[in-house]
Amino acid sequence: MSAAYHTFTLGNTLTDEQKAFFEEHGYIHFSGFLSPEEVQEIVTASEEVQEKWIASKVEKVNGVPVKYGKDLDGRPIVQRFAFLNQHTKVLSDLLRDDRMQALLQLIGPGARIGANEKDGMVLNHYVNGPESTFTKMGWHTDGLRDIFLGGKLNPMLNVGIHLSTLRPENGGLRIIPGTHKQGILSMLFRKKYFVGHKPDKNELAIIPKAGDLTVHDGRLWHRVAKSSIIGEESRRRVIYVPIIAGKYEPKHENSPTLLYQRLAGVILK
Repeated sequence: MSAAYHTFTLGNTLTDEQKAFFEEHGYIHFSGFLSPEEVQEIVTASEEVQEKWIASKVEKVNGVPVKYGKDLDGRPIVQRFAFLNQHTKVLSDLLRDDRMQALLQLIGPGARIGANEKDGMVLNHYVNGPESTFTKMGWHTDGLRDIFLGGKLNPMLNVGIHLSTLRPENGGLRIIPGTHKQGILSMLFRKKYFVGHKPDKNELAIIPKAGDLTVHDGRLWHRVAKSSIIGEESRRRVIYVPIIAGKYEPKHENSPTLLYQRLAGVILK
């Protein structure tokens, strides 16, 4: 890992050191946010929602497509949940944790957890098997969505709650620290959005333990690397929750599916 890489402990407020680290690098990693028991409770809750969605053939949640795939035994699974916090109390309660609220300080006044906006709480479930269709994600920035929709580039952070312990060979999040300070042209053209997967000489691998929490700035270039391991050891689950500012734009059951969300179903494989 880079010499700049550190892990911190998240309390009910952020320290000056933590704020300064995030401001400089565009990411921060907190160890031990959840206990092993809490991690398992969340996994179990997600599996219960999965059973309901498969049985009911749920295709979209608030206009956001649900991504299905196959597990190692060929059974259907949900590989990308959207607005999962709206479907299980365990995760809706998690968003009210005082430590989650402390992260709003990274944006400042007007910041909020996007529980009902964008894609809400997303849970990605990756597994590398014979019938896998969701194993990696190409280079992108989260800020592109605002530009794509013709709006102002508002502050956005992506909070990752990691439910799996990873090694570098497990793949996972790769970031280019400091790129949150780039200009708009670099944000648009530095990489080929979603179709580019080539490692970058300046990238940093985020290697969490189950229960860790990370935050990265939405302007930061990042990708999800494919696991080089096949089978059960490749399985990884991670939750992402947006912290946003600007106009309040909640989603609802009649929200339209946006063009980039349709395209994602084709290219995010």
